[in-house]
Amino acid sequence: MVELALPKNSVVKTGKTHAKPEGGKRVKAFKIYRYEPEEGKNPRIDTFHIDLDDCGPMVLDALIKIKSETDSTLTFRRSCREGICGSCSMNIDGQNTLACTKAIEDVSGTVTVYPLPHMSVIKDLVVDFTQFWAQYESIEPWLQTYTNNPAKERLQSVEDREELDGLYECILCACCSTACPSYWWNSDKYLGPAVLLQAYRWIADSRDEATGDRLDDLEDPFKLYRCHTIMNCTNTCPKGLNPAKAIAEIKKLMVERQL
Repeated sequence: MVELALPKNSVVKTGKTHAKPEGGKRVKAFKIYRYEPEEGKNPRIDTFHIDLDDCGPMVLDALIKIKSETDSTLTFRRSCREGICGSCSMNIDGQNTLACTKAIEDVSGTVTVYPLPHMSVIKDLVVDFTQFWAQYESIEPWLQTYTNNPAKERLQSVEDREELDGLYECILCACCSTACPSYWWNSDKYLGPAVLLQAYRWIADSRDEATGDRLDDLEDPFKLYRCHTIMNCTNTCPKGLNPAKAIAEIKKLMVERQL
């Protein structure tokens, strides 16, 4: 019989429970994943309590309050606080989303906060994006042209510009890719929904003249075709985009150019 064992330090332990704020009338519990690889210990779940009457409305507000007032070692990424930069992507209440746009009151009961799934954890809620950024760079995400440059700019019709709606808004938070089982198991080969959506953004751009080269590069059993359209990516996108549709459009172009 085959014996399976969990990797070292993979079992999440119960951590410290911090005291509730005195006199708080609307107290909310936050269970937050904590992990410091250099300590060589198992990850743990620490419990914090926040008085909602003394905190901003978003989960990020609570995290900042906890770091500022309770535990300065809590580590997470954040920047714009407006759902634009994608820095504070994490798993909240079981769904990948942005802490700055996730309202605390949208979560019934205890708020659980974990790092993005199936990513190497650097510390606490911070994951390693090295491979993700390398994959993004691999699609050459910039306008490529071969004809002579125009005197001022490359013009685009209103209709052609509208083709980019639902594509250019991607903030590369990786919520979609880290919600995709195919990316979990094949992230070394499969580009994932975020990067493929970005790839289609340039393929769909009427000003770009490298469509053939871009499609040639994606013609691969793993880079593109590991998508099985289960729609996890679309369901979790905090910007309301549809990466699955973009991937389907690339597949469609692959077929059309062979006819």
